[in-house]
Amino acid sequence: MAISKTITFKGCAIAAAYLRVWSVNVSKDSISFGLGIHASPDDEMIDSTSYSCGYDLDGDNPIKQAYQHVKDLPEFSGAIDV
Repeated sequence: MAISKTITFKGCAIAAAYLRVWSVNVSKDSISFGLGIHASPDDEMIDSTSYSCGYDLDGDNPIKQAYQHVKDLPEFSGAIDV
C-alpha cells in the first residue's frame, strides 16, 4: 500500500513519487507515523516526514487511516492509491 503524486523535492519535480507510510505508532486515540518519499517503488527512501492524526478505533486499520490523513493534507491533494 502506498500513494503516488508528483512532488517537488529540493527544487526538482519527481513525477509519480512513491509515498509510503512507515514507522507507525498507535495509541487509543492517535496515530503517529513517518511518510517516506521514494522516486519509485524500487528506489531507496530519499526523505521522510513525521505526521500524527486522530485514530478512530471503529474505523479502518491504522495504516489506512494514516494514508487518508495524508491525502487530506493540501500538499498531497490529488494523490492516488498505488
